[in-house]
Amino acid sequence: MSEATLNTATEAKNPVSGLRRIIMMIGLMRESPAGMVGAFLVSFWVLVAIFAPLISPFEPNATLVPFMKPGAVNPDGGTFWLGTDHIGRDILSRIIWGSRTVLFYAPLATFCAYVLGIVMGLVAGYYRGWIDDVLSRIGDMILSFPVLVLYIIIISTVGASGLNIVIAIVFASGPGIMRIVRGLVLDLRNRDYVAAAQTRGESAWRIMLVEILPNARGPLIVDACLRMGYVIINIGVLGFLGLGLPPPDPDWGGMINETRQMALIFPHMTVIPCIAISTLILGFNLLADGMRDISLRD
Repeated sequence: MSEATLNTATEAKNPVSGLRRIIMMIGLMRESPAGMVGAFLVSFWVLVAIFAPLISPFEPNATLVPFMKPGAVNPDGGTFWLGTDHIGRDILSRIIWGSRTVLFYAPLATFCAYVLGIVMGLVAGYYRGWIDDVLSRIGDMILSFPVLVLYIIIISTVGASGLNIVIAIVFASGPGIMRIVRGLVLDLRNRDYVAAAQTRGESAWRIMLVEILPNARGPLIVDACLRMGYVIINIGVLGFLGLGLPPPDPDWGGMINETRQMALIFPHMTVIPCIAISTLILGFNLLADGMRDISLRD
């Protein structure tokens, strides 16, 4: 086994080296303008979601004055900085609280999809044979359906709720992640440090989780950032189709759906939630570009 291979395997197991690598990644991110912009946009919405109770000017579901334009003054005190909707709810407050909805369900669904996809990909790529064939064919069958149609079928069947949205996204996204992990494992399983672990008598799961998975993290991190953007789009589309969170919970896609018929007269009701969705998706996409630049330099 080469010295470089030994060093790579040692760094993967050493927490201090892992922390040093994270610090190096943060430093390299500063050299990627796209990554910095993406990190800023994502951090902005994360902070908005965390401090929503403190910065929200009104209750998100409070009925105040309908059809107020941006900058209008509330007769009872306060300013509608982004106007109100047809029911009289403050749009800024609903945007702020809606960020909590998106930044809770999108990461949760993406994380669960990655757990499923990583397990399936590791097993398929490491064991190969009939296990690989069965898992690959299952994934092919699921991926043969258009994603949006699959979401609609699942949620229409089990009902619209936050949990069911997560289940639908995990079911539809897991096979795609499995394909990526499987391809990485097929390459990494032939490396010297895997052979050394097998010689030491380590279990298959330990080899997959300790030796192979950490060395496949680069492409998976980039894909996770991109997939977060896709998941946010899907959550917004489901809300627009009336298959998102039940009202009156603030939901950016639902806000667009509720006010779409008044878009020509009161465009701020639909444009502002669209901007919120677009900036968050753009943030994750640019962050993925920055991560990709880092992985190429690493």
